Amino acid sequence: MGHRALVAYRRPDRRYDLRYSHWGGEGLALATAITHDAPLARSAVDAELLAAGVALDHVLTDYLDPRGYEALYLVSPAFAVRPYRAFWLGWGDGRRRGRGALVAADPGDDLELRTWFRATKTALADVVEMGVLSRRAAQAYLEARVCEDRDGHLYTYDAPSDEGVGEP
Repeated sequence: MGHRALVAYRRPDRRYDLRYSHWGGEGLALATAITHDAPLARSAVDAELLAAGVALDHVLTDYLDPRGYEALYLVSPAFAVRPYRAFWLGWGDGRRRGRGALVAADPGDDLELRTWFRATKTALADVVEMGVLSRRAAQAYLEARVCEDRDGHLYTYDAPSDEGVGEP
């Protein structure tokens, strides 16, 4: 499956050109691998553009599906790289909209951050399964924890209207 990451290179007009990295989410290694001399991290980032000239808000709502991407990297024109973890806040209910959270991450603390999120979400899933909380209440609590404990940014990814539609 890979450890997929979306890499957003900021342009002078403050919009972003988007590229894909199949293994870029693993350990947030691209945070130090993307440089002026290696803007594609020595082929770890695909050269082909996914999209060009995208506003930052639309990077999240139109491209960063929290169900499929583990990381987002924002790259400045000077090649300063800011890594973020993307977390899916939902529970597999089949909806096209994915509620996500973006949390600034440091490669050195990444394992602790991912462990914290997984443990928190798993405990809440158990509470929902026991009938103590509804999914909606559990998700609201999870969102509050991500924002308050990890200074996360919440967003809703809207899947394209044709996603999941095709030949049987």
